[in-house]
Amino acid sequence: MTMPRKDRGQGPGARGQGLDTRDRGQGPAARGHGADARDRGQGPGARGQGLDTRGRGQGPGCARAHAGIRVPLQAMAVFLLVPGLVAGQGRGVDPADLLKPLKESWPTYNGDYSGRRYSTLSQLNRENVKTLTLAWMTRVTAGMGNPGGFGRRGGRGGGAITIVGGEGSSDLAAGGGAIKSSALMVDGTVYITMPDNAWAIDARDGRELWHYFWKTKGGTHIGNRGLGMWNSNLFMETPDNYLVSLDSKTGQERWHKPIADLSQGYFSTPAPIVVGNHVLVGTGNDIDAPGFLQSFDPETGDLQWKFYTVPMKAGDPGLDTWASLDAARHGGAQTWIPGAYDPETKLYIFGTGNPTPAYTTGTRGSGDNLFTCSLIAVNVDSGKMAWYFQTSPHDMHDWDSAQTPVLVDGTFNGKPRKLALTASRNGYFFVLDRVTGEHLLTSKYGEATNWAKGLNQFGGPLRNPEKDATVSGSLVSPTSGGTINWEPPAYSPDTGLFYVAENNAYSIFYLTDVDPRGSMGLGGKEEVGVGSAGDYLTAIDYQTGKVAWRHPYWGEGGGGLLTTAGGLLFASDGGANLVAHDAVTGKALWNTRIGGVTNAPQTFMLDGRQYVMAATGDMLWAFVLY
Repeated sequence: MTMPRKDRGQGPGARGQGLDTRDRGQGPAARGHGADARDRGQGPGARGQGLDTRGRGQGPGCARAHAGIRVPLQAMAVFLLVPGLVAGQGRGVDPADLLKPLKESWPTYNGDYSGRRYSTLSQLNRENVKTLTLAWMTRVTAGMGNPGGFGRRGGRGGGAITIVGGEGSSDLAAGGGAIKSSALMVDGTVYITMPDNAWAIDARDGRELWHYFWKTKGGTHIGNRGLGMWNSNLFMETPDNYLVSLDSKTGQERWHKPIADLSQGYFSTPAPIVVGNHVLVGTGNDIDAPGFLQSFDPETGDLQWKFYTVPMKAGDPGLDTWASLDAARHGGAQTWIPGAYDPETKLYIFGTGNPTPAYTTGTRGSGDNLFTCSLIAVNVDSGKMAWYFQTSPHDMHDWDSAQTPVLVDGTFNGKPRKLALTASRNGYFFVLDRVTGEHLLTSKYGEATNWAKGLNQFGGPLRNPEKDATVSGSLVSPTSGGTINWEPPAYSPDTGLFYVAENNAYSIFYLTDVDPRGSMGLGGKEEVGVGSAGDYLTAIDYQTGKVAWRHPYWGEGGGGLLTTAGGLLFASDGGANLVAHDAVTGKALWNTRIGGVTNAPQTFMLDGRQYVMAATGDMLWAFVLY
């Protein structure tokens, strides 16, 4: 299927021409030019081919399993001894459990509300990680399958029912793509998604339990970030802008509700976040339309509140930063990525996307264009804004602030503070007080970042107009894809370090529309990648903003990060490897060549063993200590 042009990166230039700024790598050349930077590794080592022996399971004492993968005999003994364990799957998540520190399960997008992606599990550690072994792998197949019967592929060891829903008129699978979702693991069941598809998988052996397929009416099928869970109910968003609720035991649909207007260019990719009796839902758009965050009732699907991220009427805060009310109402600030939640203040803190038009200012004026490229804190019960901080005032390069913030209780300037940390797409790192929004620190973490000429009075970078797109071309780092894109960072309270992928690519930005009225959406410019100053896994000391260490990568790392109480940091190295690093030093301790990792790794404890899980394209891999 030919993808809509707003799935940026389908060729050179505006609106999908050049770099893919949501999931980099759909266009030509470096940094996502060629193979999708999220779905790399389609040669040896990908899709289970040529699995590096450090992935284990290749030696004596292993029994042949499905898909040509060997599984240790000890694991098979577990399946034989406890056949009734699967019956316990689908009990679900008590909303109160989401307030507790992350332990055996992985019940929400980042594991818990803090956004830290830090697990307290420590069975797997720096000393024994070298023996981490492949437990199972499975490939999922998007699409209709055989409704009410067996899918076209039932996972390992048998078929699984495919449940069909949706408002579309055909069984067209509009590009299932890759697993870019953060998997959930609850009660021995893994839940994953692709656009229009959701699966339940047995966490012990990778067997597919059920598959849900949504018949779409259209929309941009660029990715899906995963599911939310409330008791035994799951929630997912679809590219044609529906919130769908499923029974986690059976995959049967409970209800679906519209969340945005497909005809206005909206498409929905985020994972819903469940807080108490609120299902928080974001959406996206690449043309001139307003962003918003919504809250729905998890039982009925009824709308509870809707918060617009740009001024929508006279007297709204931030209107004076736009040329007109009409410009603000078409100003963007989409809610692409899930946020973090502070139970003490009841504030949900999330990032917003770029202003529109993105590269020309004819309609939006010369102001800061609030509340684009910002962190915003809203009260989860009322939907009212408590504070905001803008990371890219008057953005001119599509540098969303749509990265999940990380909430930390720590010391800053010798005093205990409740903090929010974020590494923005624009190459800058920020520390804020998460209760008040007070700015505490800004530092440049992108080595090659060259677009700002200092900081403004609020602590945001001060844009250098000479680095905007020009007719003759402007050399800028980072590219429109950003120093970091959507991939989740991580934070370890044991090291006090904030971990993030760092890409230092350069582009030349050419202005192609000199009409003073500007262009719509992402139009009006051409972008040409011209090289890179290096890709890194980077650790930042939040108290100083200084980089503690950089570990060089072969290319742009994929999917996101995970850190644990065992002193480990898991990441993809851009060279088709899943890598375990020493969280203190960055030293690589273990790796397995499974292909380009497309989601952020997760970890969980099951039957007394700690697992690590990651996806490559349409395959899910689970590793374990035996």
